[in-house]
Amino acid sequence: MPIESTVFVDTNVLLYAQDPRSPAKQGHAAQWLAWCWSGQRGRISSQVLNEVYVNLRKVAPTLSAQQARDVVRRYRNWKPWLVDDATVDHAWVLQDETAYSYWDCLMLASALHQGCRYLLTEDLQHGRKVDNLTIISPFVVLPQDLGMIE
Repeated sequence: MPIESTVFVDTNVLLYAQDPRSPAKQGHAAQWLAWCWSGQRGRISSQVLNEVYVNLRKVAPTLSAQQARDVVRRYRNWKPWLVDDATVDHAWVLQDETAYSYWDCLMLASALHQGCRYLLTEDLQHGRKVDNLTIISPFVVLPQDLGMIE
C-alpha cells in the first residue's frame, strides 16, 4: 500500500481503542490507530469528533470530561473534515446509491472529499467499494494485510 494512502476512521474504531470491555477489539483498534499515526494516514470529520466526545465516557466511564476532551483534541491532528453543505448534498446522493443510513453516508462523503482510499469501520460491508473508497473492517484485516484486499 502506498505511504500516501489515507484511512478515514469511523467513531466505533476510536471508541473501541478506549473500551476495556472487549480486549480483542480494543487490541485490533489500537493496532490500526498506531498504524494510522505512524504514517500520518488517519483522517476523520467533525462528525466523528463529536460522536467520540459524546460516547467516550459511556465506554470508558473512568475518563473525566477533561480526559475525553484531550482525546478529541489529539485527533484534531488528523485534519478533520468540516461537514459543509457540499458534504451533506454528497451524502444524500450516496444514500440514494447505497441505501446506507444518512449518518454513514455523511461519513462516506467526508472520506471521499478528503481523498481517502479506505474507510475503517465495523458497521458497513467489508470490501465494498463506494466510488474510489474501499470499506474495511478492522476486525477482519490488520494494517499489514491491506494489500490482500486490493
